[in-house]
Amino acid sequence: MSNHYYAIIIGSGQGGGPLAQAFANSGKNTALIESTHVGGTCVNEGCTPTKTMIASGRSAYMACGAKSMGTEFKRSSLQLNLETVRQRKRDIVTSFRGGSEKRIKDTANLDLIRGKAKFVSSNEIEVTLVESHGTRNLTADKIFINAGCSPAPLSIKDSHIIEPAALLTSTSIMELDTLPRHLLVIGGGPIGLEFAQLFRRFGAQVTIVQRAAHLIPNEDADVSTEMEKILAGDGITLHLGAQAKWFAKVPTGSIVLQITTSQGETKSIFASHVLNATGRPPNTADLNLEAAGVKTTVRGHIEVNDHLETSAPDIYALGDIKGGPAFTHISYDDFRILKHNLITHTTSAPLSIKDRVIPYCVFTDPQLGRVGLTEKQARALYPPGSVPNGHDTTSAERDLTPTSENPTAAPSRIATAAMPMSWVARALELNETRGMMKAVIDKETDKILGFACLGYEGGEVMSTVSMAMKGGLTWRDLRDGVFAHPCMAEGLNNLFAQFGDD
Repeated sequence: MSNHYYAIIIGSGQGGGPLAQAFANSGKNTALIESTHVGGTCVNEGCTPTKTMIASGRSAYMACGAKSMGTEFKRSSLQLNLETVRQRKRDIVTSFRGGSEKRIKDTANLDLIRGKAKFVSSNEIEVTLVESHGTRNLTADKIFINAGCSPAPLSIKDSHIIEPAALLTSTSIMELDTLPRHLLVIGGGPIGLEFAQLFRRFGAQVTIVQRAAHLIPNEDADVSTEMEKILAGDGITLHLGAQAKWFAKVPTGSIVLQITTSQGETKSIFASHVLNATGRPPNTADLNLEAAGVKTTVRGHIEVNDHLETSAPDIYALGDIKGGPAFTHISYDDFRILKHNLITHTTSAPLSIKDRVIPYCVFTDPQLGRVGLTEKQARALYPPGSVPNGHDTTSAERDLTPTSENPTAAPSRIATAAMPMSWVARALELNETRGMMKAVIDKETDKILGFACLGYEGGEVMSTVSMAMKGGLTWRDLRDGVFAHPCMAEGLNNLFAQFGDD
């Protein structure tokens, strides 16, 4: 192995691994440094294992709800084999990880180095090797940081009294071999909601404590409220706008969390296990970024420009560690941008992360698929009186939304439409009517600004709108589009028809 490379990539996640192979395949001597396991969070602790287990949860849900569809168990009761669920998850993860590792090892010009990296200078890193526990110092013309994020520590008073086996993260909860009696979930974001519903379907009692007034608080309140109705209907207890005060233990061995509710009442919640789902801070603390001159935000994320360049020359960051939406597909798109700009199209105009149409999906059941702006984001970006390109007019030209006192004020450019999934024929046929669709448009340009589908295969329906937005289609194109009947996407006709009939 060499000690100098053209490119060093720190982290083998969904951006770093493909980028290392791309540089190596272009003839550049490349090193890929990985401290734990190839594939990053997605393959090992994120998308792949969680969605595998969620599929098992849906199987249980469908079996238990079969009576309403005309079938039911007569001879035996439904039983959960958590060991089988876990082993299935492990097998799929091992397969995915093994495939990624083999492709990397089979790539010429690419060295996979197992170790933990930290910067010595702007072009030199020190690697503490995993197997030998020695160190290697490597230099490179270009360095790329794809080191990801990790679960946040639980910062509630006296959380140290919880037995390690009962204090769970999004990683350790998937290794349980027995079902929690009562799972207490701290945090109401996507990770917390997915595991809360999964273990409720497995048969555990589940409670969510959320500091914000709503679950998934970045969504509009009407979408969040609909999600809350769904989870409450599944038998999950919700404490919204609640402040977690401190933990205690009782003689029975239960964990007790005292909270202050949104009404100011004090309540005690008894649980057997606690899942900390309060966020994932970036893995920047041990990289010694100061030695390289790489700047970070107050939350520790690496600052990058629109071309993923950091504050230090020839050092780039991609994936979750740079902040912004922490999604696998964003990390992979970061890779595509860097590949275009630095390998395949170096003489053409560089690609940028600016104004990307960003989709995501929360894999509750039903799913929440989202692309583009929420209503509250759109109204902040396009205030009344703003010009068609989205920039504000001068303060003298800007008016408020029309009121009885000021009937001539400029109206808002933003319009929204929403409808329940019970208006979709396919949802009725599948007995999957929970949830809603919502669209946000710009009335002056007819652009689709955002869309959410909280419904059966909501991610797939959202992807249809995502493609329309990327292709520059207007809301009228979806209103008048011909979709196969009966499919879930057919509901888009009725949703966008609410904006008008030419």
